[in-house]
Amino acid sequence: MTQQQLAVQVHVSVRTIISIEKEQYAPSLMLAYRIAETFGVTIEDLCCLKENKALEDERREDL
Repeated sequence: MTQQQLAVQVHVSVRTIISIEKEQYAPSLMLAYRIAETFGVTIEDLCCLKENKALEDERREDL
């Protein structure tokens, strides 16, 4: 799927998709839901929440 196709599917601009991919913009919960739904995954999987939580937990333990 191209960036343009994804943008049309989730009703945002291509620039928004590019910004998300470059980690310059964090999508709203609703946009994340639409993207996850488009790819048939959960928001948790889309955002790698388990992995990110584990990294945060490790950092907190080091403090």
